Amino acid sequence: MSKLSQRHLLGIKDITRQDIDLIFETADNFKDVINRPIKKVPSLRDVTIANVFFENSTRTRLSFELAEKRLSADVINFTASGSSVKKGETLLDTVNNILAMKVDMVVMRHASAGAPHFLAKHIKANIVNAGDGTHEHPTQALLDAFSIREKLGGVEGKKIAIIGDILHSRVALSNIFALKKLGAEIMVCGPPTLIPKFISTLGVQVELEVKKALEWCDVANVLRIQLERQQLKYFPSLREYTLYYGISKKMLDDLKKKIVLMHPGPINRGVELTSDAADSQHSIILDQVENGVAVRMAVLYLLAGAA
Repeated sequence: MSKLSQRHLLGIKDITRQDIDLIFETADNFKDVINRPIKKVPSLRDVTIANVFFENSTRTRLSFELAEKRLSADVINFTASGSSVKKGETLLDTVNNILAMKVDMVVMRHASAGAPHFLAKHIKANIVNAGDGTHEHPTQALLDAFSIREKLGGVEGKKIAIIGDILHSRVALSNIFALKKLGAEIMVCGPPTLIPKFISTLGVQVELEVKKALEWCDVANVLRIQLERQQLKYFPSLREYTLYYGISKKMLDDLKKKIVLMHPGPINRGVELTSDAADSQHSIILDQVENGVAVRMAVLYLLAGAA
């Protein structure tokens, strides 16, 4: 009976290549399910899942909720903005109160790095990290790698450029861990102020010119500038950032080869990507959204021990 090596999905760093392969095989099956007329399966009919979001989210929360409902799970949605957290309740008290309602699994997003790991040590439910601070966002990395595999037939040996705000991005870190485990070559590209000093220790190349990164890669995964996480001014202005690091359809069309364009969303149109680039034939951004549901279904199903 196939199972994941971990009880939780806290980060890509913690799981094995075999885990990733199993998630992808399971997601392949669920992708067939969500493309048929009846999109539901009874796999998690007796499982209760709480989506506990201490940070704003649209796509990730909706994607998890849809995945849970497709699996016939019972779903509780919790957002910090309208809760007792505003009255000073601690993270552990909040989650223990939710668990007292007999919840089996917690999908959590939190502004503090390590919050899901803290919970995993204190409660019995399975924990899925839906993003913790600037640390990791494992399901986004899984759906990104799954989308590359689907588009290019595999990930091994492919050249992936991650372009943009590397310093504040949990997506970048999880992508590096996942793609390295799957045998891809990685390059990060962005302003020097937005590339962490430690990044080369992860076995990735660093490029400061976006044109060179695009010429090198098979896939460009473009990240947005995370102004909400920036306490300092890392570049003179958004206009200047766009001038040096913005990607247009013309830039993509002028390359000697066709590359794949990705973005985890939300897109700042006219900043990191022009609209005609985001909507071009190079882009698989909407495929990523569809694959997100299938991959999250696979993760929840496998963690529930239903495999």
